[in-house]
Amino acid sequence: MGKTSKSFGQGGFALLVILLAQPCWLPAQQAPFNATAHVTGEPVANATMAESFPATPFASGANALPTASFRPASTGAIAPVVRITIPDPSDKPALHPFWDRENRTLFALNAAMAGADFYTTRRNLARNGTELNPVTRLFSGSTPGLAANFAMETGGVIGVSYMLHKTGHHKLERMTSYVNLGASAFAVSYGLAHH
Repeated sequence: MGKTSKSFGQGGFALLVILLAQPCWLPAQQAPFNATAHVTGEPVANATMAESFPATPFASGANALPTASFRPASTGAIAPVVRITIPDPSDKPALHPFWDRENRTLFALNAAMAGADFYTTRRNLARNGTELNPVTRLFSGSTPGLAANFAMETGGVIGVSYMLHKTGHHKLERMTSYVNLGASAFAVSYGLAHH
């Protein structure tokens, strides 16, 4: 009895390890990966193992391993595969043209506000007012110098917006015009209130 159990213990233990290492015996195993369906984007059917095992693992002989056959589940249990498309780095999104309607409108508004700022500044200086902006003060000695200051301001806004457009900073491209519009509107309202 001791001799039989000893030989069965070593051989049986090896057979038990082999059987447990088979994927069909692990309850958490899933159906094999279907590479063709993944590439084409077709739905992959869930697979279940058929209950086609012999009653005992040793029914067909000591060296026979159990086999499992996979069959597709019912059509109601088919889960679609989500296709994920990775964009090609060479494909850049379509950019808006620099002289689109929004930029043209913003630049026109900036030019109009610069003209209004020029008018109120020139009127206040003619009435012995003082220019508070230190940069504009450099050009406030003459009317052509003051006009050049506001023309350069509008050109500077367009130039900075263009640079930001070319580097792909489209939100900052628009913000440049909005910030200058806000500053010019404040200057005009301040000049009108203190004439």
